[in-house]
Amino acid sequence: MKTTVLSFSLAAVLAAGSLPAFAQNAAVVNGKGIPSAKLDKLIAGTGQPDTPELRNRGRDMLIDRELLIQEANKRGVTQRDDVQEQLEQARLNVLAGAVFEDYVRTNGANDDELRKQYEKIKSQFGNGKEYRVSHILVEKEDEAKAIIAKIKGGAKFEDMAKASSKDPGSAANGGDLDWANSGSYVPEFSAAMTSLKKGQMTETPVKSQFGWHIIKLVDERETKIPSFEEVKPQLQQMLMGDQNWQREQFQAMMKSLRDKAKIK
Repeated sequence: MKTTVLSFSLAAVLAAGSLPAFAQNAAVVNGKGIPSAKLDKLIAGTGQPDTPELRNRGRDMLIDRELLIQEANKRGVTQRDDVQEQLEQARLNVLAGAVFEDYVRTNGANDDELRKQYEKIKSQFGNGKEYRVSHILVEKEDEAKAIIAKIKGGAKFEDMAKASSKDPGSAANGGDLDWANSGSYVPEFSAAMTSLKKGQMTETPVKSQFGWHIIKLVDERETKIPSFEEVKPQLQQMLMGDQNWQREQFQAMMKSLRDKAKIK
């Protein structure tokens, strides 16, 4: 009886002693442990709620990765020169990306660059107004003149647009182009539109690269252009996504590194 009790007690102690080791691993693959912390980090990186289902999927993914690594080592492919070269190149790419990201975060875009971008975007707002216009687009000037005559004779602009306009985006809506600033249109169209008064239609057809337009100004309103400070964060993000700007920044970073280095 004493021997049995002692055996149970010894087994309990051994089991208790091994629990922390098991708890530290999400899985053990052919004797190689996958730390639970690694699974926790993988789950956290998904941005999804930590559920048993997601945890099982993550565990399976880590197991598959470990199996691939073990098989690569078993077959000796990790020792091949071509594989070593690709691994080194991949490592360099990751490091270069991380260094550049940190460089941009530290240096960022200066206010002069951002203000240039701001002025460029600001110019697209035109004269600080938005216009709601309708138009009828046709291929020939004579056709446009005939439509103008019909509208002056009592025909509705919207009906003529539905029947005659070649613009597929607005014809079905009676020629309505919704609200937009003057910079949204080609120069010829914009110049004619801004010269009109509310409710007025162009007396003569307007020629553009698309054809001949008959333009009617339905309404206009003032546009509030956000200040530089309000859009500064967005401007920084825009520059970060500009490949030309990234290329220039990377070249500047490399020049800075070379200038500081002692190269013989």
